[in-house]
Amino acid sequence: MKSNGLRAMLCIALLLLSASVLAATGPNQGANMTDKGKTQQVATFAGGCFWCVESDMEKVPGVIKVISGYSGGHVANPTYKQVSAGGTGHVEAVQVTYDPARISYEQLLDVLWRHIDPTDAGGQFVDRGAQYRSAIFYHDQQQRQLAEKSKKALQDSGIFDKPVVTEILPFKEFFVAEDYHQDYYKNHAIRYKYYRWNSGRDQFLEKTWSNQPERITLSQAATPQPDNHYSKPDDATLRQTLTPLQYKVTQKEGTEPPYKNEYWDNKKAGIYVDIVSGEPLFSSLDKYESGTGWPSFTRPLVKSNLVERQDRSLFSVRTEVRSRHGDSHLGHVFNDGPPPTGLRYCMNSAALRFIPMEQLQVEGYGEFLKYFE
Repeated sequence: MKSNGLRAMLCIALLLLSASVLAATGPNQGANMTDKGKTQQVATFAGGCFWCVESDMEKVPGVIKVISGYSGGHVANPTYKQVSAGGTGHVEAVQVTYDPARISYEQLLDVLWRHIDPTDAGGQFVDRGAQYRSAIFYHDQQQRQLAEKSKKALQDSGIFDKPVVTEILPFKEFFVAEDYHQDYYKNHAIRYKYYRWNSGRDQFLEKTWSNQPERITLSQAATPQPDNHYSKPDDATLRQTLTPLQYKVTQKEGTEPPYKNEYWDNKKAGIYVDIVSGEPLFSSLDKYESGTGWPSFTRPLVKSNLVERQDRSLFSVRTEVRSRHGDSHLGHVFNDGPPPTGLRYCMNSAALRFIPMEQLQVEGYGEFLKYFE
């Protein structure tokens, strides 16, 4: 049962307030939950409290929807009361429907690892018992292989000094949880935030991942990055060469004022590079007017030069964007952009330097001229 009765008390209160609660629906047998067929795929994960896992997964670009439910047990159509008592063999789980053109299964595994304690076999954080243990339910052999590879890479990374015990199990059935559990973090925000803070989850994640500078697929974590000529100068040099605002934004994760920055309405043809390292980041061809007052792009010019990681400031979870070689804070990426990507890379002008198309060759970026022909 939940420690200190936090989850139990909240659920009882909701049941008393509700005239009726819809019970769980029937099992979801397959990996294709939509009419769009192969353009959407499904992953099933368990990471303790499904309120938290659903909330974290729904904020990932490329994820279409997340449903809370129960998986891995031996009782059909279990209720929350049955599962939380630990008698059905199920775990609290989520099914994640995602667009494989925007995010891979391997990247979803990376997201999962960074939001759970994969070394805890007895539950997750304040939630104790086998019904709250972490697990990956694979829908096919490819998912199984990727999960095993990713788990091994996490173990080999040295991030944890204890064994990674998250189970990798064949997917059988998924039973959708009661309606009041769906989108709990949205519909009961105050109760959710109270529960999450007291669970210790975020404190653990911050301690574990705050010193990991790059958000990369863990199965590739041991692969050395190739050398190139983009690098970050020492701090003394940065303080001499950057303006106070540029230093604050890139080195201290600052934010410049909207509509009062250099490039928010720049319509010239060219590319944008990191003010610190010079690595190419965005093109004017992908720039659009987002109405936010900051330069916005639908996609990066060189995707490998960007690093994404979770930003838990301002009482929310956002995806921060940093430059790979300069390690500069650039801004954030959101999934409310226009076609063709649906993304909005909202950047700080102070983190960028604009190079006009006619100066690309002279400045050493001649390889990008072909995009403007």
